[in-house]
Amino acid sequence: MSPSLDPREAAVAAAIDPRRLAREVAELCATPSVTGDEAAAQRLVARWLREAGLAVEEIAADPQAIAADPDFPGSEVERTGLPLVIGRAGRPGGRRVLLVGHVDVVPVGDETAWRTRPFEPAVVGGRLYARGAVDMKGGLVAALAAARAVVETGAPLAGELLVVSVPSEEDGGQGMLAAIRAGATSDLAVITEPSGLDLVTAHAGAITFRLSVPGRAAHASMRREGVSALDKLQVIVRCLEADEAARNAAETHPRMVELGLPYPTIIGRVHGGEWASTVIDRVVAEGRYGVRLGQSPREAEAELRAAVAAACAGDEWLRDHPATVEVFGGRFGSAEVPDDHPLVVGLGAAVEATLGRRPARLGKPYGADMRLLVNEGRTPTVIFGPGDVAVAHAANEFVPLAEVAACARALAVWLLRELGAS
Repeated sequence: MSPSLDPREAAVAAAIDPRRLAREVAELCATPSVTGDEAAAQRLVARWLREAGLAVEEIAADPQAIAADPDFPGSEVERTGLPLVIGRAGRPGGRRVLLVGHVDVVPVGDETAWRTRPFEPAVVGGRLYARGAVDMKGGLVAALAAARAVVETGAPLAGELLVVSVPSEEDGGQGMLAAIRAGATSDLAVITEPSGLDLVTAHAGAITFRLSVPGRAAHASMRREGVSALDKLQVIVRCLEADEAARNAAETHPRMVELGLPYPTIIGRVHGGEWASTVIDRVVAEGRYGVRLGQSPREAEAELRAAVAAACAGDEWLRDHPATVEVFGGRFGSAEVPDDHPLVVGLGAAVEATLGRRPARLGKPYGADMRLLVNEGRTPTVIFGPGDVAVAHAANEFVPLAEVAACARALAVWLLRELGAS
């Protein structure tokens, strides 16, 4: 164990059992929890928290009530339940720290692209392969293990520790908002999403949009008599490309500038046309539009609409037959915690003392529940977890088990430093 740790810190770090963590990551990954169907995974998390000695609250949040909330972050699946799990340890009423994770995962996609079965975890070369392994069941198990180590070693706590497990992160974050409305806010929070054991202190966001672009039908042999909606979509795409370049060039925050393209715009789905020999009279395209750091989803939507309107105004056909814009699904805002915030400094020091390496401070181009804790929960939050987000949502998703254990050790030491009684 690192000589930088005092005896109590060394003891709590040593209480992390890598073999137990590997079994738990496998068991949680073997419990399917595709967004909208997270109840079984939440029951498992609740059981583990109770066995670790935490007081557990299972909350059946009302999706309709959350949908009516002014800060509702959108959703992409219909649901009848919104199960939350909160484990508590220590003394309420004083300083409070949150460890947060989500149990929902994205669908497996094309199963033939997987070398292993998505919900039958396999360990190869120290990596556990399964849907949800890195995003983010490995991180959630690390958070639970850190809390368990603090409780089971009998470390006295001067404050309160909450382990919060939420559903519905992948489709917008209504699970996190429900937890915030249930009182899951704090002085400091860490979300154990994959970060390669570095600290994510800033992240962008995104909104999903649908363009409906009109044209005029005509027989293919009389193509010039028609107006191809596909051609007009290309007019709008060129304008969106120019808008993307301008928005990214205007960014000055170093964490976002170093990403190169922090705010991408893409068209991910296009459909239209009814007959091969007919000029297309309507095309519907769906895509993603980045939310800039410091910007709300509503402000990003206004920029998107302005870009599409400018494209229509500059085209003879679209000027009189403008495309329509609909924003739907999850609305991911942005968030930031300064690099000199006590959370960043303290967690960074605990990671360095425990793991022997100084974690980098990173910005990320994607949305996360961090923005809800920061903006709606008024809780300073960073992302720190095992694995590489580049393999999230992909076939053959995996998490390095050594990083899960390292994450748990570093978090346990940090918890002791933040909440331990002198």
